[in-house]
Amino acid sequence: SFDMASSGILTEAEIAAGLQSCQAADSFDYKTFFVKVGLNSKSKDQFIKVFTILDQDRSSFIEEDELKTEYVSLICPLTFNILFLQNFSASAKALTDAETKALLTAGDT
Repeated sequence: SFDMASSGILTEAEIAAGLQSCQAADSFDYKTFFVKVGLNSKSKDQFIKVFTILDQDRSSFIEEDELKTEYVSLICPLTFNILFLQNFSASAKALTDAETKALLTAGDT
């Protein structure tokens, strides 16, 4: 399975620090998470690459189903589990509904 470390943008240590900051239910804070994984210090091109990884359907938007549920690829008949944090590490927890809504709201502002 794919995780963000495979992309070469983030290190295992950065990902571990980010995931450590949000292990408990409803503890995910996108600002803290992005700082812990080092996204605040990445180049524009690296940030765009991360966005592209998260934008599974290539719509130029990250929708709720791309953050929270299984997604069926239109290109490949396989089902991919693309929970937001699991893009960073396959063993990461799923975001709660409240965490997902907060992340989507932040992205829309």
